[in-house]
Formats: sequence, structure tokens, C-alpha cells
Amino acid sequence: MLDDFFFRALLAGIAVALVSGPLGCFVVWRRMAYFGATMSHGALLGVALAFLLNIDPMLGVLIQGAIVVPAFLLLERYQTLSADTLLGILAHGTLALGLVIFGFMSWVRIDLMAFLFGDILAVSKQELAWVWVGGAAVLAILAYIWRPLLAGTEEEIAAAEGQHPEKTKLVFMLLIAAIIAVSMKIVGILLILSMLIIPPATARVFARAPEQMALIASGVGVIAAVGGLFASLLWNTASGPSIVVTALIMFLGSLPFGRAR
Repeated sequence: MLDDFFFRALLAGIAVALVSGPLGCFVVWRRMAYFGATMSHGALLGVALAFLLNIDPMLGVLIQGAIVVPAFLLLERYQTLSADTLLGILAHGTLALGLVIFGFMSWVRIDLMAFLFGDILAVSKQELAWVWVGGAAVLAILAYIWRPLLAGTEEEIAAAEGQHPEKTKLVFMLLIAAIIAVSMKIVGILLILSMLIIPPATARVFARAPEQMALIASGVGVIAAVGGLFASLLWNTASGPSIVVTALIMFLGSLPFGRAR
């Protein structure tokens, strides 16, 4: 019989996997892994802002995302620096700023490791509800913008067809910030990027259509979440990293099939 905390952890891990799979497909298709890393590193600034403003850390990360995403798009449009250089500046700048803010708040005592690498076994019922509700909202918005977002993988063609790829890209980036906010308690802000990349990369080997790839990616993520949690229970290892390692093993196992195809 599973304990309540482990059952909540399973439900939370499944929720994150179901959302990060389809969302991560676009991260892979659009080659936006570095952007995901920027948002995950910058999430620490959102956590610092949350403690400074005395609000929920999830809300703080959403506020941070709402600031960083438009700032990046603005800098990308009007600056001569390349996108990866701008993302590197934002990633390390926001991470350092978050640590500096924590340094000034001497009255705050928090477990940074829990935010960085997750503490899925400590997920409360309220946090579990937030993960499922927030995840459902992200999936609903993603489904609504699916076709323009898919067409926008080639922005020049989308613009020529009268679409608005920049607006769709902005919404997509905010969705990445949202999934980081709701899942940082589960696998941590430094490991969430792996859940956005590894399951879609595994699914790409077997999928023949974009929608099929999204479904397979969610399935791979669910297997990784459940398998990683039971592995952590069996071998007494950290839960978040165990989930990521399970996903990595599945990806490595898929490579021979990719060569065969």
C-alpha cells in the first residue's frame, strides 16, 4: 500500500509529464532549448521576488517570466547581438540577481536545493491541485495555438500567410514560464528543462506526425516520472534526478531504433 505522500508525488509527476511532453516538442522543433535553460535559471529570481514581496513562489516565477520574455523579444529585435548571446546574458544575469536578492534578505531561511532540484515527495494537496489546474490551463492554451504555433516554426512562411508568428511565439514563451512555475516543486528549476527536451527527443524517433510525437512524448514522460519515483524508493536516491535519469535511459534506448529507421 502506497503512502499518501508517495501517491501525491506520482500524481504530480504524471501531471508535469503530460504537459511538458507536448510543450517540449515545440522546444525541440524551434531549437529553443537555450531559451528553456534561460527561463529555468531565471526562475530563481522569481522565487527571490516572491519572498521579497511575500507572495507565493509560483506567482513570483510567473511575474519573472512576464518580465524576461518581453525583454528578450525586445532586445532580440533592436540589438545587434545574437539570440544565444542575449539568452546567455539573461540566464546568468537573472540567476545572479536572484542570489544577490537572497543575500540581502538575511531574515529569510529557505532550502535552495529544494527549488533547484525539486522535492516531489513533499508536494502538498494544495500544490498538487495547482500543478493539475495550471497544467490543464497550459495544455488548453497550447491546443488553441497549436496550428499557428506549428506553422510558425518557419516564421517567414507564417508571416507571408498573414499570421502573427511573433505574438504566437510570445504566448508560447509565457507557457514555458508557466510550466516552470508549476513544476519547480516537482523536479526543480534546474531539471525541468530535461523534462521538456528528453521525452520529445525520444518520441521523435518513433513519431510520424507532430500530434503523434506530442502524445508519445507525454507517454515517455509519464513512464519516466513513475519509473523514476519507484527507482528512488527502491534505491533511496533523489527523486527529481531519478526521474530525469529514467528519461535519459529511455532516450539512449531509443537511439538504435532511430538508426534503423
